[in-house]
Amino acid sequence: MTDYLDIIKAKDVIVCCGTGGVGKTTTAAATALAAARAGRSAVVVTIDPARRLANALGIDRLDNTPRIINGPWPGRLAALMLDTKSTFDEVVTRNAADAAQAERILSNRFYRNISTTLSGTQDYMAVEKLSELHESADWDLVVVDTPPTRDALAFLDAPLLLARLLDNSVYRMLTAPSRGVFKAVNSAAQTMLRQLARVVGADVVDEAVAFFQSFEGMEDGFRSRAMATLDLLADDRTAFVLVASPRGDTLDEARYFLDKLRDSDLSVAAVVVNRMMPPLSTSPERSAEISRLRLRGHLSAAAVSLADHTAAAAGDNQRVASLMDDVGPACLVRIPLLSSDVHDLRGLGEIAEHLTEGSAQVFVE
Repeated sequence: MTDYLDIIKAKDVIVCCGTGGVGKTTTAAATALAAARAGRSAVVVTIDPARRLANALGIDRLDNTPRIINGPWPGRLAALMLDTKSTFDEVVTRNAADAAQAERILSNRFYRNISTTLSGTQDYMAVEKLSELHESADWDLVVVDTPPTRDALAFLDAPLLLARLLDNSVYRMLTAPSRGVFKAVNSAAQTMLRQLARVVGADVVDEAVAFFQSFEGMEDGFRSRAMATLDLLADDRTAFVLVASPRGDTLDEARYFLDKLRDSDLSVAAVVVNRMMPPLSTSPERSAEISRLRLRGHLSAAAVSLADHTAAAAGDNQRVASLMDDVGPACLVRIPLLSSDVHDLRGLGEIAEHLTEGSAQVFVE
């Protein structure tokens, strides 16, 4: 039998996925905290723009460098907030042949724009940061808090998309040896660049071509890194954790993500369902019968509340059971609805306890 603590102890990477508003960031942070309690060196990476992770960890802010969180645990705990621009700069500097090539790229206006605004850049830099942390000797476990579900798919696709870009014929035209924007390559490239210049301006095209041509010789480094990251995501050392709530709409999103994972030959190791109604000893049928006894005063209100609660809890369990039928073999963790939001280390520790205590685990055969 496998439970969530086994996953935390055995894996090198845990990727927390799910739609927004289901407690994914909190689950990721609590997972890293549980790993530190188990004696591991764990770092959690968030690429969600919300700042709740820093607040829950009790620090003023997160940045692109792991910040150590001190506490009474035998392992180490750290957190960072992905800075797309800083990570891109680091990638360029690492792959450049020399300082002069790196400076040409970093000072290019086109680069400065796309490094923060181009669609997909954040997703690629997130997997780049994951690779960087995993390859360092500093961390036993890297926990990644991904963007909401459909963006998380871009996170998974980013390495492959980069590899395809580097092999694209248009990219190859633009990275041909520099002989001036409108003199190089062939007539097809000249026509394409002239048409583009009419729309966005010749200066913009000049900057763009200079940017791409500055990458000459760096393709292999980017490509090999992208493919290595794809291998890591598909490796047994990596676990995908699907985070959801018992609401029907979030479970539909969870099923959508499951389908996309399967399309990539990936599977879910665990499902964490937050905000479950806590079970009561009585059944929905018995509580409904009590509510029909025409009790008066406070007893009547209590009977109705009992019936509502047991019916809601039964509905939660039924929807989650249906999801697990679709998931297949995986660890299921039910986190009960708490009296308040998690906003500090104490609350985060409570979530970590729910994740790892034996009674919270169900292995679906």
